[in-house]
Amino acid sequence: MLKKFTGLALAPLALALALLAALIAPPSLAVTGKNIAPDFEHEYVGLVAFYDADGNFLHRCTGTLLSPEVFLTAGHCVAADDAGNVAPSARIWFEQDAGVGYDPATGTPAPSGYPESGGVTSTMLYNYGFTDLGSIPETHDAGLIVLAPGAVADVYPDIDTYGTLAGVGDASLLGTGEDAVVTVSGYGITRVNGRNGNHTVSFRERLMGHAFIISTRNTYTAGYNLQLSSNPGGGRVGTCFGDSGGPVFAGDTTSVLAVNSFVKNWSCGGQGFSYRVDTAAVQDWMQSVLEPLHLWDAVAPQ
Repeated sequence: MLKKFTGLALAPLALALALLAALIAPPSLAVTGKNIAPDFEHEYVGLVAFYDADGNFLHRCTGTLLSPEVFLTAGHCVAADDAGNVAPSARIWFEQDAGVGYDPATGTPAPSGYPESGGVTSTMLYNYGFTDLGSIPETHDAGLIVLAPGAVADVYPDIDTYGTLAGVGDASLLGTGEDAVVTVSGYGITRVNGRNGNHTVSFRERLMGHAFIISTRNTYTAGYNLQLSSNPGGGRVGTCFGDSGGPVFAGDTTSVLAVNSFVKNWSCGGQGFSYRVDTAAVQDWMQSVLEPLHLWDAVAPQ
């Protein structure tokens, strides 16, 4: 069932396997294009950083709170290596501009604490089965992070709404083409590129926009992924590097159809691909993880 989001809505094998593997290796997909906007509406979309056993920063991604204890992201985000082993820990921030004031050159943290402190610390991480994009299409790019009860409320007491997990097959109900509108939201880099209209560089700031579904049935998608429109035509936005795991919402609803997964080229002008979470297989896996923790009922599609 698609749940309406009542806040303001914004009006968003040709390549070798080795190249595709390289494309997905870094956290990917950030909202780009002329019509991006700061996202103050999806307060439950967060910036997540991952760490090794010694507490060293590994990489960053985006994800969505589906309940106070369950955070959905991409499998290649929770994975610490090409074998798919999960990172030992993660920390999540929900400030709209979580990285403002952070100086990567000196390592000076942001006032939010990013990337060293603040936010909410994970208790457990789970990988659906992502390894190293060894085949096309990508078939296992989903991940979960479980948080301690009350941890989000302690740090972010104003968060009182959550993303909702799409029902099985909801993406198919939207179809494809310019009427199959989705909303993308995430933290990341918007590249400077005059040819495709990207003139803003954004670091660790939550942005949003509209795109539409091009295909769910081709070499890259095969029913597992959504191929989204590239930026910036028709008032739409595209995706680029920096925000893997971020949600793809159905229209202007809270319903999460997919998580951002990979892009086809480094220039940020090509289509983005998002891994579907509206399939029975993914939701059966989520249930197998969350039901023993008594957390499934809170996120199961209604």
